Amino acid sequence: MIGGEGRDRVAERPEAYRKTVLPGGIRVVTEALAHVRSVAVGIWVETGSRVEPVERGGISHLIEHLVFKGTENRSAEEIARAIDSVGGQLDAFTAKEHTCFYVSVLDEHLELATDLLADVLLRSRFAADDIEREKAVVFQEMKMVEDTPDDLVHDLFAERVWPGHPLGRPILGRREVVEALDRPTILGHFRASSRAFTCTRGRWSRCRW
Repeated sequence: MIGGEGRDRVAERPEAYRKTVLPGGIRVVTEALAHVRSVAVGIWVETGSRVEPVERGGISHLIEHLVFKGTENRSAEEIARAIDSVGGQLDAFTAKEHTCFYVSVLDEHLELATDLLADVLLRSRFAADDIEREKAVVFQEMKMVEDTPDDLVHDLFAERVWPGHPLGRPILGRREVVEALDRPTILGHFRASSRAFTCTRGRWSRCRW
């Protein structure tokens, strides 16, 4: 849904926006900004804590961590070096209804940025040792939330508003559930997450897409 500010921008510059649906069903939304030198590309995958069954609570967030830990083509260090070498940013976040993977760079590095984004989303290894290491990182994040009232209150509020519903469960999941997640379960969940849309904003040319 587009908020009030977003609707105002569309009304002022309708020619700058375009929505395309690819043959596979992926939606692509673009906004051209000719006055800037940067471009950002985000891929929103329609998988978040809302679609997770109880026995897989927190799996989307764990996957968000794992995709950057190495692919068939690049190690985690090579991924980091590639984006750092052009002064870009490659990151992700998980929400209740989606997980977003995004990259931002100067427009001259758009091809590298999209290649990196495609690599981590299509060819991540999900190595067993990486899974265990990232579980430990997630457990630390859980402890940080528990020790930060400003963060914890959101989880407690959601639990009260949506008792017994996936929306009421924390995005990070529960420790005992995340601890039990194995590689086949993680791969199965990731490969089943086929609905997505892409948003590109900044300086770019449609002829390059």
